Order: sequence, then C-alpha cells, then structure tokens
Amino acid sequence: MSIDTPAREGRPEPSGAPGEGQGTAQNAADGGAVVALTHRQILLVFSGLMLGMFLAALDQTILGTALPTIVNSLHGLNHISWVITAYLLTSTISTPLYGKLSDQFGRKGLFQAAIVIFLVGSVLSGLSQNMVQLIVFRGVQGLGAGGLMALAMTIIADVVSPRDRGRYQGYVGATFALSSIAGPLLGGVFTDNLSWRWIFYVNVPIGIVALVVTSAVLKLPFRRQAHTIDFLGAGLMLVGVTAALLVTVWGGVQYAWGSPTIIGLSVLAVAFIGVFIWWEHKAVEPILPPSLFRIGIFRVSSSVSFLVAMIMYGAIIYLPLYLQLVDGVSAMVSGLLLIPMMLGLLATSILSGQVVTRTGHYKPFPIAGSALIMVGMYLLSRLTIDTSHLVMVLDIIVLGAGIGMTMQIMILATQNAVPPDQIGTATAAVNFFRSLGGAFGTSLFGAVFIAGLTHWIPRLVPGAAARSIHVNTSFSMSPAQLHAFPPKVQHGILESFVHSLHSVFLLGVPLAAVMFALTLMLKQLRLRTSSGLERPSEDVAMAGGVSGAGDAEVDEGGLESGLTVG
Repeated sequence: MSIDTPAREGRPEPSGAPGEGQGTAQNAADGGAVVALTHRQILLVFSGLMLGMFLAALDQTILGTALPTIVNSLHGLNHISWVITAYLLTSTISTPLYGKLSDQFGRKGLFQAAIVIFLVGSVLSGLSQNMVQLIVFRGVQGLGAGGLMALAMTIIADVVSPRDRGRYQGYVGATFALSSIAGPLLGGVFTDNLSWRWIFYVNVPIGIVALVVTSAVLKLPFRRQAHTIDFLGAGLMLVGVTAALLVTVWGGVQYAWGSPTIIGLSVLAVAFIGVFIWWEHKAVEPILPPSLFRIGIFRVSSSVSFLVAMIMYGAIIYLPLYLQLVDGVSAMVSGLLLIPMMLGLLATSILSGQVVTRTGHYKPFPIAGSALIMVGMYLLSRLTIDTSHLVMVLDIIVLGAGIGMTMQIMILATQNAVPPDQIGTATAAVNFFRSLGGAFGTSLFGAVFIAGLTHWIPRLVPGAAARSIHVNTSFSMSPAQLHAFPPKVQHGILESFVHSLHSVFLLGVPLAAVMFALTLMLKQLRLRTSSGLERPSEDVAMAGGVSGAGDAEVDEGGLESGLTVG
C-alpha cells in the first residue's frame, strides 16, 4: 500500500525513562512497534475529546426542556420531531464520511472543523424566525455533530485497548451525564429568564474553549491514506432516508396512508435505498461497507444501537412535554426532574465499564440493560394526570439505568471484533445506525403522538372547544393557552395529551423486547489488550464465523502510526 508519512512531524525523540511523558514510540514505518500511551497522556487526549463530545451532547439535552416553548413561539407542535430529526439526519449521513476523510486529512483537523460547523449551525439556529429556518439550521448543526461523536470514538479506539477501555468508559459516561444534567437546567433557566435562543448561543463560548484545548492536547500525526470518497452513496442514502422519514412523519397525519404523496414517497424511499445497497456492492470504497455486515457482532450492535436510540429520543422529547403541560411545571423544574434519569445512566455506565475491564465479559450488560429499558418504558406508559413526581422519577431511573448498560457496550464490542484498519469505519457505522434510529424514533413517535391527539381530542374535549383545536395544522399549546379554557375543557385536553403519550411510551416496549432478543445473540469475544495503534497487522478479527472480519485486508497504514501529547 502506498502511504505518505509526514517526516516525523510532531514526533519528539524519546527521552528519559520509559513511561510517563515519553509520548509515542518509534515510527512503525521503520519497523518499530507503537508503544502504548501512559495514563496521563490518555487523560490529556480525553480532555480534548470530551469537550467536543460535551458540545454535541449538551445540544441534545438542552433542547428538550425548551422544545415546548420553541414550538409555541414559532408555531407548530406537529413539526416538533423535525427539530430533532433534521439534526440527527444530517449527523447520520455525515458520520461515515468523517471516518474516510480523517484517514486522508487527519483526525485532529476534521475534529476541529466539525466544531466550527457545529458553532455556525448553533448561531444560525438561535437567529431562526420560523420553524423552517430552525429545522434547516439544526441540519447544519448535525453536520458538525456527526464528526464530533464519530471521530472522538475512533480516536479513543486508536489509543486505548478494548480491555482497558472500560476503565475510561466512565469519563465518556460522565461527559454525557454532565451534559444531561447541565442541559435541562440551562435550557430551563434560559427559557424562563432570558430566551430560548440562548440554548444555541451558549454553544459558542464552549466551542471556543474546545477549539483551544484540542489545539493544545490533540497532536495526531497520521499516515495519509488515499481514499475514494463515496459521495454518490451518501447522496443516494440521504434521499432514500429522508423520503422514508417523511412517510413516518406525514403518513396518517397530514396525508392519508393511501394518498399519492405517501405512496410516491414510499416508492422513492424503496427505490433510492435499493439503488444505494446495489451501489455499495459496486463502489470502490463504499460509505457503508457490505463486508461489515458479515460480522455477527456488528450486525447485533448496529441493530441494538438503532433501537436504543429510537427509545431514548422518544423519552427525551416527550417527558418534558408531559411535565410542562400536564404537570404545569416550569422548563427549569422539568429539567431538574429529568436529572435522575441521567444519574441512572451515568451510574450503570461507569459500573459496567469497570466490571468489563476487570472480567473481560461484556455480554451480560446489554442483556440486563434492554430488559430494564423494556420495564422503564412500560412504567412510563402508565403515567396519568395525577402521577406523583416521585413515581415518575423512579420510572425514569429504571430507563436511564438500562440505557447506560447498553449504549457504550455496543461500541466496545464492535471495535473489539473488527481488524485495526476498520476500527474507524466500523465505529462510524455503529454511530450511523444509532443516529438513524434517533431520527426514525423521533419521527415515528411524533407521528404516533399527533395521531393520538387527533383521535382523543374529539372524544375527550367537550363541545365546540374540540372543533376549535386543529391538530393537523400549526398546532401548539402552552400552559397559558391551556388555562384560558374552562376547567372541563382543560381536563379533556390534558387527558388527550396523557392518552397520546401512553401510546408513545407503550411503543417502546415491543422495541425493547426486540432489542432484548438481539442482545441474546451477541457473541462474547476475548477482549484485546492492545489498542488500535498497537495491534499488529496480522491480528485479524474472527467474528460471526467469518474469517478476516469481512474479508478485510489489514494494513497498519490504515491507522495513524503514532500519537504524541504536548
């Protein structure tokens, strides 16, 4: 393989005692082995990566408590899912591209470019004057977020072995938990005291700090690897997935299932996704390599990641809606009430990571986690107008604990099962399916919620008031608007909301049951004790009974040959 290696750029000669402060090892091109980074060096690398991940994760959680206010301000509860979906859709499409581009141009440059794109989208989102603008600019944010998540996970796999990764999994979990705690609180404070627009503007100072830190601590010399970027595949996937999402959002709500619009979109989705699959078998370097699907662990991990994201985003969007409208709490209080869910996620994420590091066994955790998710969604489907906050908090702790046991283990299992030169591609692919699941989940749950309101409002809201509430148009409902109705009408509207939310949360139960069945098929492989940078080229994974982990030709040039910190 022809490679272009920068002449020891950023590679100081080793000095002093081995270990602390010595950085990376010899140039692999000179026949030397790559030496593992010290704990201190890894923590420095993590500081830069976690800031970038915090930026993307904060934007997901800070939006939840502000969404009811945003859709009321810009008009359109029936578009609430698209505020999330646009972000997830563009991050989904861009995620695999970042993996290929980072091989050509280096991880660090792409990681920082992703931060800049994310900040541009944040500012534009804060300036939005209507729902269409907000949805479009959220899509710009997603283009940056796709790189933040995928590249951070890939760099972690480069520098930490699967066996030791559980030791550091707590830092990843803590980042998500901190963003999950700070996000709802900041979202509530800004919404109640300033403006919902500040939930986007706050990303700017955080992003600037992330750029400064990554410039200082991320020094990632790389072996340039020429790639043919599969832009045609990305375009086919974008059209096909968007058409499929529109079917789930519009079908049965804005258009009848048998309408020409829905039928046309369905045909378009099937056609483009079909052509995309065909093209991926023909492309020189496919955006989603078919060889990965011959690896059993990848198939299970991708499917489970898809389903858990569907469920998680459904909860994040509709729990604040329940708290603010049905319980009548402020945006800030609704954020406080969601903290226990994130604490449950953090606790089980750290615990499972520590146990995996000590025992080498990862399979039990997603099995137990999917079972807890199934129980948690069933408990949430029993929420009523009179449910106490204590009961709801206990319910969401169960859900958060299940998610914490499942999400990161899927990434770990996949990275452990593929050869070194496919770590970046496989990580991006699993993140792709997780983002895709989040996009479909928000669209599907949104369609179920709106369909539920359409069904229940005429039945539970008395008299002419029901006819004055047009769910299929730019429908929105704030607590102030609710209280303008007579008490009996208010009660009917709240009952309609609660019954509709029952359908949303109950939908998560069979999805979690399928996830549970899939985790039973997850294979337990011995966790490797070398990182992606250290693994020798002849160490080819055996997964799903397929030699060579999908017939991949492994070459050390596929990964960065070393890493220095300073």
